Amino acid sequence: MPYNQDDPRSQLATMTAAPRPAGASFPPQYFELGASAPDEVTADGTATWFVRSQSCALAFSDAAAGQRLARTGQPDEYVVLFPAEDASAVITAGGDQATVQGRTVAIVPPGDSEIEVGTAGVVVRIFSARTEDVMARCRNTDAFIESDPHVTPFEPWPDPVDGLRIRTYALADVPDEPGRFGRIFRCSTIMVNYLPSDEGARDPSKLSPHHHDDFEQISLQLQGSYVHHMRTPWTVNMAHWRDDEHRLCAAPAITIIPPPTIHTSQSVNDEHHQLIDIFCPPRMDFSQRPGWVLNHDEYPMP
Repeated sequence: MPYNQDDPRSQLATMTAAPRPAGASFPPQYFELGASAPDEVTADGTATWFVRSQSCALAFSDAAAGQRLARTGQPDEYVVLFPAEDASAVITAGGDQATVQGRTVAIVPPGDSEIEVGTAGVVVRIFSARTEDVMARCRNTDAFIESDPHVTPFEPWPDPVDGLRIRTYALADVPDEPGRFGRIFRCSTIMVNYLPSDEGARDPSKLSPHHHDDFEQISLQLQGSYVHHMRTPWTVNMAHWRDDEHRLCAAPAITIIPPPTIHTSQSVNDEHHQLIDIFCPPRMDFSQRPGWVLNHDEYPMP
């Protein structure tokens, strides 16, 4: 799919895809969290919504101050997003500890860990498919009773070169940069791309419809309203065809985009917008672009 010439993704190499599996592709899924009851509310008042794709799960929490979000026997690394300007927390894993202040992307190692929330606000935890207990709690688990044959089965990437530990990345330290596509961080399991925030609506003459051959995209809306434009490519079987979708979602919201759906997201209305794209495992094409993955030196590619 073509990109506008000033879109950094226009630099990506064109890949020759293997033949696609037979059968219908999975439909996109949309979850406006503010329009639904949470899946869990703790005694401290933390509300959490659990949503999954085939390869990963998101736990979106409106966390109370003092809440402890713990993991026991976590099988692999997971990512935590602290999107608020006044966010504060302490992360503990084994004998390691890190303090979070402000908007931060954190990577937490396997094993036992705990996030103690300081300032009340949103905390988003992102887990791979190996975190079976979280995957099973998700509200859309029934959508994946049968695996999507278009999605390559999850396999982790190599561990970090200096060993597994807590890693934190303050977004204030990473300004947007022309020619670089967002602010991308990855670990052995997850890649997140903190896209540039914007005010107002996206120019409808500069959209970016594209598709992925064999991996999902999870789009997390933290602020603002977006129309997610979706087109399912035709197969030889007309029974697999679907009408185009133009789904308006207000934040907070999560959209699951399966391959090979053609998609683009359009911010609308006169408001502040913030979107994060999530991939599990990390994307190879983004990782191969010099300077795009901000913690590239810490994590080797397969």
